[in-house]
Amino acid sequence: MISVSNLSLRYGKRVLFEDVNIKFSPGNCYGIIGANGAGKSTFLKILSGEIDPSTGQVSITPGERMSVLKQNHFEFDEMEVLQTVLKGNKKLWDVIVEKDTLYSKPDFSEADGDRVGELETLFAEMDGWNAESNAAELLSGLGVPESMHNRLMKDLNGKEKVRVLLAQALFGNPDILLLDEPTNDLDVETITWLENFLADFQNTVIVVSHDRHFLDAVCTHVSDIDFGKITTYTGNYSFWYESSQLALRQRSDQNKKVEDKRKELQEFIERFSANASKSRQATSRKKLLEKLVIDDIQPSNRKYPGIIFKAERDCGDQILAVENLSKTSQDGITLFSDITFTLNKGDKVAFLAKEHLAITTLFEILNGEDTAENGTFAWGSTITRSYLPNDNSKFFTGDDNLIDWLRQFSADKNETYIRGFLGKMLFSGEETLKQSNVLSGGEKVRCMLSRMMLTNANCLVLDEPTNHLDLESITAINDALKDWKHVAMFTSHDHEFTQTVANRIIEITPNGLLDKRMTFDEYLNDERVKAQRDELYAITA
Repeated sequence: MISVSNLSLRYGKRVLFEDVNIKFSPGNCYGIIGANGAGKSTFLKILSGEIDPSTGQVSITPGERMSVLKQNHFEFDEMEVLQTVLKGNKKLWDVIVEKDTLYSKPDFSEADGDRVGELETLFAEMDGWNAESNAAELLSGLGVPESMHNRLMKDLNGKEKVRVLLAQALFGNPDILLLDEPTNDLDVETITWLENFLADFQNTVIVVSHDRHFLDAVCTHVSDIDFGKITTYTGNYSFWYESSQLALRQRSDQNKKVEDKRKELQEFIERFSANASKSRQATSRKKLLEKLVIDDIQPSNRKYPGIIFKAERDCGDQILAVENLSKTSQDGITLFSDITFTLNKGDKVAFLAKEHLAITTLFEILNGEDTAENGTFAWGSTITRSYLPNDNSKFFTGDDNLIDWLRQFSADKNETYIRGFLGKMLFSGEETLKQSNVLSGGEKVRCMLSRMMLTNANCLVLDEPTNHLDLESITAINDALKDWKHVAMFTSHDHEFTQTVANRIIEITPNGLLDKRMTFDEYLNDERVKAQRDELYAITA
């Protein structure tokens, strides 16, 4: 168990946490949620001992081992991949190092022999003989093939390093596992493997993630950081979100009788308890929800951006025709070759690719920011586009305040009109006078979404729209795209976003397209689609 007592953290006059008291128990997975800047990652650093609190303390049950997903991707550059994973269990690693050092001594003494005997006993007690095979199994499960296990970490790319560091954190069955954004840079198959691993994990997990599908799959509890406090609720993220919204609606309904409110809440809990069977965490979560006290459900104080896309005109019959488009990257890798497809009215297409650069490049070509080597494309005469690029840095090089920044993209220059759009994205008062070149990643994306709303386009092109956003903003844009009746092309690593928005999936491979009119989950689970994907990727292999 890990517990926090009377914890506070202050930076000058700014109070991040104040008198926090919380316990994290074995067998549970806690999702830490909160708005951008609330202190989610900072809280994990306090738990791990990386940061000292201003007051209070963190206590761990004596003898328990904590493991943390490392964020420094260069820390182990001179080590081999397999050794990096083994180092995740520090006690075992120290035994291995000392044992190997003694065995390699040219003047091996009797005292050395006695010490080696002690170390061999410790090694066996910690299942050292199976350590390498267990580490290799973890790496393979996370998509790191055996051929890479003896390579140096510095020879791996960023995505491969993330997988190795995740294996390091999971290795050796730690008693307490701290994970900060563990799904970043992982593909769908690897995320599914991790979800299943954590669902079977019997110890304590504390995780920060913006992936709602992941939080729903693994969490038994949600710990919400708000107003410097941390409150823990039973259930996964969707349960927390829907119950808090229900409580908020009930609070605003002054005429509703108390008994009617209790009945509505009870029916809600029962429905979620029944739906818990869809998760690997089913049994434990169902029991937790059944024990939930109705009064535990509290309205959320969160503010959600007002994202509403409106099209000035409907799309005509001709949307987009792409024929035999090809493009190679600067280092000679084929991103796509001879791809052909046509968009239709009402299409909301999720684009997938193992190489994300392929999608970004295609979107840039279709929006006139890059050129193809071969092939053609044509937009219909009725189509107006609004594009959210993956890299928005070129839009934020000046020192304009947010009002002047957004005004340049608007036909209506009236300040009240501009402030209205900024207000929808939670920029109000003095915040509208911020310089555009000092914004955080999430603030920049919200500004870009304001710009998109101003266009009244009927075709939206979005490259990773959920990047840098907090859960509230992700929920808002997800709801906006679900309600969108016109045409959209997008790519996203957010499973829930893709599943609930897309009605068509196009996967780009170096050897052609897979184009299916179905939802994301249907695409992932369809055996015929899996066979076609394997065949296309096998050509390259």
